[in-house]
Amino acid sequence: MQNDIGNTTAAVEKYVALLADLPKDAPADTVIHELLSRAVSRLHKLCATVLYRNYPRLVGAPLNLQAEELLSSVVGRLIKAMQKARPASVRQFFSLANQHMRWELNDLARRLDDGEAFVDFPESLIVAPESSGSELSESAKRMLDAIEQLPEEELEVFSLIRIQGMSQVEAAQIVNVSTKTIQRRLNRSLLLLSQSLKEISLGTNSNENE
Repeated sequence: MQNDIGNTTAAVEKYVALLADLPKDAPADTVIHELLSRAVSRLHKLCATVLYRNYPRLVGAPLNLQAEELLSSVVGRLIKAMQKARPASVRQFFSLANQHMRWELNDLARRLDDGEAFVDFPESLIVAPESSGSELSESAKRMLDAIEQLPEEELEVFSLIRIQGMSQVEAAQIVNVSTKTIQRRLNRSLLLLSQSLKEISLGTNSNENE
């Protein structure tokens, strides 16, 4: 596992550097595709972790969303995004990927809540695993909003460890800081979330008592 992470990080670092060295008006398709091909295994793991852990209702009917389908959408987003916003480091690349992953999943969740029909997933790719089928509660929505409001560094570390399921050592390699720094940022993110959710809870109770 450790060697796989190191190999992926080294490969991504190589192509991120090549991408950053390209003139802004130079074609970047080849380098972008090579970068994504080297990172695809890590991206697939991240997609699966976030989807099944945090968005189980999207796995059930009517979407029956699978990690492979999410990965395809995220890769498509990254291909377009990196034509203009070129990451300058491994950290920036995975931060960009994480951002587009969240946007894709939140967009699908909103469309599901709005009752939109989903017809763009081929039946041959649909598998219906077990799912809770539960709607996203108001508390969960408030939690997601609070997470999105975290400072950039704390949000990045919280996402890598608590959402994407990485260890502190793995997150430290991605962010290129010490594990102690990762631990400090994670602790701060948890403290900030605790304070935010306490304030939300007090506000909700106050409104209910009025």
